Amino acid sequence: MEKKIIAIIAGGDSSEHDVSMRSAAGIYSWIDQSKYEPYIVEITSQSWEAHVAEGKTSPVNRHDFSFEKDGKKIIPDYAYITIHGTPGEDGILQGYFDLLHIPYSTSDVLVESMTFNKFTLNQYLKGFGVKIAESLLIREGQDFTAEQIVERVGLPCFVKPNGGGSSFGVTKCKQISDIQPAIEKAFSEWPEVIIEAELKGTEISNGVYKTKNGGGCVLPITEVVSKNEFFDYDAKYNGAVEEITPARLSDDTTRRVQALSSHIYDILGASGIIRMDYIISHKQDAEGKTVDVINLLEINTTPGMTPTSFIPQQVAAAGMQMTDVLNEVIADKIG
Repeated sequence: MEKKIIAIIAGGDSSEHDVSMRSAAGIYSWIDQSKYEPYIVEITSQSWEAHVAEGKTSPVNRHDFSFEKDGKKIIPDYAYITIHGTPGEDGILQGYFDLLHIPYSTSDVLVESMTFNKFTLNQYLKGFGVKIAESLLIREGQDFTAEQIVERVGLPCFVKPNGGGSSFGVTKCKQISDIQPAIEKAFSEWPEVIIEAELKGTEISNGVYKTKNGGGCVLPITEVVSKNEFFDYDAKYNGAVEEITPARLSDDTTRRVQALSSHIYDILGASGIIRMDYIISHKQDAEGKTVDVINLLEINTTPGMTPTSFIPQQVAAAGMQMTDVLNEVIADKIG
């Protein structure tokens, strides 16, 4: 039987282009090459190139997503999208592949565009009872004074680009004078800025994937202990963090987090592997007992897939192999 062609879509024009390429290399290494023939396809606004051999690329024909190798035209049967940011995480590529009838690894256009917009996602899920931080949204051209922002969300607060990844343009503001420079920094990454109240507690991350036939699973939880002020780019990619899988949570809190992750996946009608990030804060109940409160930070629908990323860590902690997980995810769409 002829092998199905898998295009691993990476790159993009955001600050996380290089991280995306490292994720693509990870996925390429885990693809079951006895069943599939994978190619990394690097996309930017300037060029679409398929990596067809060591050091050799072939331009992609955007009319049918084809490219050539050794004079033979190749049209992928499936797209594994691992762009962090636009156009892979916001619904744009999903719409393109829908038009070409090429199945892909992520959720559909609506889910991708909504989860990419942090403010919209959080307000939507808030309607289902999911706990989120107090926040406000600022668009370019809108006037907000630092005093108005502090009155709404308090200090400390986080200023972030409302779209894009979560590694660049993020500032923790401890005093009112920090806010305006932080907004300008976030606007350099995206034309909308979300400002969120700080949630104190334990940061965790939880991966989930499900398939149409009832397969998949909610993965073990990772606890994130940043050596920096918060879980920024340096912590994520330069080792300034301790990542503990499984997280040091009580059995009850672990069960509640995993149940919530599964529930959110179903609310969204998500597809493929997604990762949900939370803060576990603590409060006293009426009897004076400490209760863990689960607060959603954000959802990543094209999570990092380098060998040291959260999802591979969680898959290993579950006693599973990345190749088997990817086989499940791919087979869910193309058999």
